[in-house]
Amino acid sequence: MSETQQSTSLWTVIKSVLAAFFGVQSGEQHAEDFAKGKPSHYIIVGLLGALVMVVLLVILVRVVMYLAGA
Repeated sequence: MSETQQSTSLWTVIKSVLAAFFGVQSGEQHAEDFAKGKPSHYIIVGLLGALVMVVLLVILVRVVMYLAGA
């Protein structure tokens, strides 16, 4: 990595991916992410975020079904 290219922190990647999930990320932030970050970091965090969301939805549905008596 060159000295002019700064690495992004994990928290910055997570915030960026969450903003993208909800569709509220600004164009400036999107451009900055592509300029400074590694695509693999965003892909990994995005896949993990999607997995967490699916697991939480499955848990939520199971809890609701249990409470409904089904």
